[in-house]
Amino acid sequence: MSEIVLHHYPTSPYAEKVRLMLGYKQLPWKSVHIPMIMPKPDVLALTGGYRRTPVLQIGADIYCDTALIADVLEHIQPAPSLYPEPSKGMARTLAQWADNTLFWTSMAYNMQPQGLAQIFSQAPPEAAKAFGEDRRAMSSGMPRLRAVDAAAAYKSYLRRLSDMLDEHPFLLGDAACVADFAAYHPLWFTRVRTPVMADILQIAPAVLDWMDKMAAFGHGQSEKFSAAQAIELAARSTPKPVVDEVFQDDHGIALGSRVSISAETFGPEPTEGELIAATRMHYTLRRTDERAGTVHVHFPRIGYALKAVAA
Repeated sequence: MSEIVLHHYPTSPYAEKVRLMLGYKQLPWKSVHIPMIMPKPDVLALTGGYRRTPVLQIGADIYCDTALIADVLEHIQPAPSLYPEPSKGMARTLAQWADNTLFWTSMAYNMQPQGLAQIFSQAPPEAAKAFGEDRRAMSSGMPRLRAVDAAAAYKSYLRRLSDMLDEHPFLLGDAACVADFAAYHPLWFTRVRTPVMADILQIAPAVLDWMDKMAAFGHGQSEKFSAAQAIELAARSTPKPVVDEVFQDDHGIALGSRVSISAETFGPEPTEGELIAATRMHYTLRRTDERAGTVHVHFPRIGYALKAVAA
């Protein structure tokens, strides 16, 4: 197996989700720190357009979105499983809710003036402004929760998570699953990145105890890696072959077509390439970059839109 490279930055909540999954599975990985906001030329050399954080790289294969990254890590290291039986369907469904509804609720609550002030307390004023402009561009058209509504919803969600922990140490049983990692990272941001806002977590002591269990998994063994090294790795690697991938055509777009894939909501910047796989779970595009060479860029189906590109 080629080495795992994670492109991330330390304060990214979604990156924390993946870092913990790597720790849970005790997988060694290379750590490439990327910018928090655009421009991200080294990331785009690999993805072709996708700019959300994190991105996972294995040789010349580039994996976008933490839902797909979780599947990749499960394939590499099946035990301990992120999808334990008999609740793997529930785990995926709960994880999707946590990565979307719970995440955006917590962010609307965390990003109140006092939370923002704490995040950027050591940064110049222009840093906060640039961050705000960057995230507005990524979330154009998305509905926004008011802070007061977010606080009320956040409290309800914390109580629901607490109820799920009444009889088991983790959300769906005696072992952690993908839903635990998805639910943890928004709460981690509240507790670690905006502690001035963290009193809200006190309404659910069982959730705090569960968070301690999750944090104890750690991040595993990582090694610093530069963006230049990662791009060079892609350039000298060959993407894994697409073998026995069952084509699921829901769009009337043939394999080999020029297409674009973009997120349906947050971070809609498209990636263009040749469609070489469309399975029930994911899409794969082949694209060529002058620095990274030929790469395969992978996306989950859920949450992403596939469109043909006119010749």
